[in-house]
Amino acid sequence: MTDLLVMKFGGTSMGSAERMKVAAQIISEARAQRPVAIVVSAMSKITDLLLDTMRHAEGGDRSGMDQNLDTLRKRHEDACRELLPEAAQPAMRVRLEALIAEFQRIAEGMLLLGDRPIRSVDEAVAIGERLSSQLVAVYLDSTAGIRAEAVNGAEVIVTDSVFGNATPLLELTRVKAQAIVSPLLTQGIVPVMTGFNGATQDGRPTTLGRGGSDFSASILAGVMDAAELWIWTDVDGIMTADPRLVKDAAVLHEVTYAEAAELAYNGAKVLHPRTLAPLVEKKIPVYSKNSFNTGAPGTKIVPQLKTAGGARAVTSMANVAMVSIEPATATIPGTRIMARALDALALTNAEVLTFSSSSYRQSFCFLVRREELTAVLQAIEEALSLELAHGYVKPIEVEENVGLIAVVGEGMRGVPGLAGRIFTAVSREQVNIIAIAQGSSELTINLVVRREGLEKAVRAIHEECRMSELAS
Repeated sequence: MTDLLVMKFGGTSMGSAERMKVAAQIISEARAQRPVAIVVSAMSKITDLLLDTMRHAEGGDRSGMDQNLDTLRKRHEDACRELLPEAAQPAMRVRLEALIAEFQRIAEGMLLLGDRPIRSVDEAVAIGERLSSQLVAVYLDSTAGIRAEAVNGAEVIVTDSVFGNATPLLELTRVKAQAIVSPLLTQGIVPVMTGFNGATQDGRPTTLGRGGSDFSASILAGVMDAAELWIWTDVDGIMTADPRLVKDAAVLHEVTYAEAAELAYNGAKVLHPRTLAPLVEKKIPVYSKNSFNTGAPGTKIVPQLKTAGGARAVTSMANVAMVSIEPATATIPGTRIMARALDALALTNAEVLTFSSSSYRQSFCFLVRREELTAVLQAIEEALSLELAHGYVKPIEVEENVGLIAVVGEGMRGVPGLAGRIFTAVSREQVNIIAIAQGSSELTINLVVRREGLEKAVRAIHEECRMSELAS
């Protein structure tokens, strides 16, 4: 299949019947020019609702569980009524009710057990995407005049068995995609595949973790040798900074795979860094576009830029915590403590946002997301239990009143004085820098600052590096 376009629509682009109609119009216009395959998220807030329902079930709160089920049913029945012609609604209600009953069955099991097994969570949480894919496919077929068919991502994307954060097995997924998706495209049918979910080789449902819907779309684009991937969100593209913090933040017309991944990893909410991995080898371009402003060109993500102009964007994260570990004695090599701590981190699947170390004292610190802190501390304390008990390692220190800033740009490589300008701009705002990290690629400079100085530091860096001017 040549010139295939894969398009992914996020939760806000699926958030209501009105937004689904806009998505259908986008699909229709693209389908008139070339073959298209679609990946959809759940309706906005539905994934959170499903997770909250399972928490109520685990805690034995039937009333809370039933109330959420009523909300789930109403959101989708309302969308069905507003979206579809009257003749198509009864059949759709049957499909929706079957999926909601499937979710309810799993939640009832959790209520009975007083537990929330991760395998069951993976199976249940994907119901949100399965509901929206049914609505979009039937709307395209019954109203927009486009033959379409809902496809469960679990039937296409083959993963390992790390439930909650599975990794795709691309060659096996390619075989499945050629068997399931390719025939639909050949017949002129638009596949509307669920994002976020997959299944193991023996058919056990999995999910792809944070950013899983974007990841699903890039996996499909990669295994189908697509010409392009378009990701539709509710922003005009990848920006030089968060516009809520920086008034003159501008859209970057082009960024590299590496820049986009670094920005996403360090807090930009456009895509997840794993999204790009299946596309890099084949150099499949990605466009980040706004379904609320379809006329905006968006940002094109490419292998490399023709010209790179220094620091191009600054992003930040506030919901983080810094963990510091220091050997109490030189009798135990600090590198051994680092290795043990990092092994423990790997077992939690937590993302280390930045890492910094001291050569003399062999102390080190790293940042993780605050919601992952409890699991991280438990894992490290277990791994270093003997050293902590005997005083070979000082008590682990945790600082939650911090924020992370990342300055990103391919053009920063070898630019003399750039780091100094960044540090000076931050210091002018009387913001203290707690830790610094820069990779050998010189693509990103990470700064850890006090939380109360985070926004001021972001604005100062953006202005100092003239990012809005360089973006235009």
